[in-house]
Amino acid sequence: MKPIPTLTITDYNILRELTKNAKDSTNIREIALLTQELDRAIINKENILDENIIRINSHVVIEDLKTNKQMSIQIVMPSQSNLKEGKISILAPLCVAVIGFKENDEVEWQLPSGIKTLKVIAVNNSKNT
Repeated sequence: MKPIPTLTITDYNILRELTKNAKDSTNIREIALLTQELDRAIINKENILDENIIRINSHVVIEDLKTNKQMSIQIVMPSQSNLKEGKISILAPLCVAVIGFKENDEVEWQLPSGIKTLKVIAVNNSKNT
């Protein structure tokens, strides 16, 4: 069974606004999937989450369990994305797949390359990274 994402109220509101404003976007599928994830998410009203939960600006190490390949990314707002720096837009399929999950969670997700089983290896939410 797929884990339920957990979000701060701040991230939830930012992501809701993003999905509302992206109706003409080229990534309609990701917007729809992100909306579904927001609909089922647990919202932490106090804006305090465990340090190992993925949120906006998190640095994350994710492993593709089929290939055993790991990737390190930072989840950022679309305007801050920079592939060379490993900064991936929250609207990218990979980020939609893992936002709100925590270390050791496994998530099955439809990516452009097919259905992948992803494992969250590490999450870093330090403010100064």
